[in-house]
Amino acid sequence: MKTWMIYGANGYTGELIAREAVKRGLSPVLAGRNADKIRPLAEELSLAFQAFPLNDHAAKQLKDIDLVLHCAGPFDLTSKPMIQACLQAKTHYLDITGEISVFEYTHSQHAQAVEKDIILCSGVGFDVIPTDCTALKLKEALPDAIELSLGFDSDSGVSPGTFKTMIQGIGSTSMHRKDGVLEPVTLGSQHRIIDFGRGSRSAMGIPWGDVSTAYYTTGVPTISTWIPMSKPKIQSARLMKIASPLFASDWVKEMLQKQVEKRVKGPNNEFRANTPAYIWGEARNAEGVLKVARLQTANVYDLTVYGSLDLVRRLLSEQIDGGYYTPAGLFGSSLVEKLPGSGAFEIDTFYPR
Repeated sequence: MKTWMIYGANGYTGELIAREAVKRGLSPVLAGRNADKIRPLAEELSLAFQAFPLNDHAAKQLKDIDLVLHCAGPFDLTSKPMIQACLQAKTHYLDITGEISVFEYTHSQHAQAVEKDIILCSGVGFDVIPTDCTALKLKEALPDAIELSLGFDSDSGVSPGTFKTMIQGIGSTSMHRKDGVLEPVTLGSQHRIIDFGRGSRSAMGIPWGDVSTAYYTTGVPTISTWIPMSKPKIQSARLMKIASPLFASDWVKEMLQKQVEKRVKGPNNEFRANTPAYIWGEARNAEGVLKVARLQTANVYDLTVYGSLDLVRRLLSEQIDGGYYTPAGLFGSSLVEKLPGSGAFEIDTFYPR
């Protein structure tokens, strides 16, 4: 019997995953930095638990663990030490990040993962399973695509962990990939009209993880990522650049994160059940042919629960060569369609006039 761990199980999403795992008859080891926060949930769910910091000794805590599902953000700070611990312990590594820097770092450890024969796969939740699968689906539909645009629309609510990650990114720029190279762009400078699946809306480019992952999944050299945003809010995003030095300061971020801990609880079950997500993607080739894909999925947090547990189950039961993978790179473009609450891809083709 293989043993796996949820690190960060006391967080909003980690707890959702732990509870669903138990419903499915699974017995993860719960873990985190603070024993007092982990113990109550472990005792309630009758699960083993560990408490340890992510430092140079973390690998010792993984010696009997076959796989870690890392749920403790902000991942820009926590993923590197956990990945290094997993490499030392020869333990598969999954996380639920959406941060571009984390995807790039995880990819940079490919050779070490091959040597250790373990899987490294970041983004096994809403960030980025649906859009990663959309990218691959479009690449399959238009093999000579040279440009990808990906995005989503959801009234999903925000968890404390997501809010803290957003705070970490305050004051930063947006990001896209141009001719294979990641490039910063001014937040609010990318705007267009998109129908994500429930009517045409004004949209803005954002630094979503697919500008990293979709490149490794598809090889398409130019990638942008989008969410719906009203024109006044896009204008406000542009103005944020003026105040970005203030918002980027450590003391402002620390103050905001303390407020999150006091005030943000995360969406409840009923809210999540009534707020699906709408996924959109567009591929273009050199001749101007367009393929547009749309898909409806479960709420972003529910999809993270379903997606992460599906990858855990499959990696513990299937033999796959070690290395860095994206979710769609591991299990194909149909991965998202098989998750609870997901529909099937609908693809339209448009030819240049």
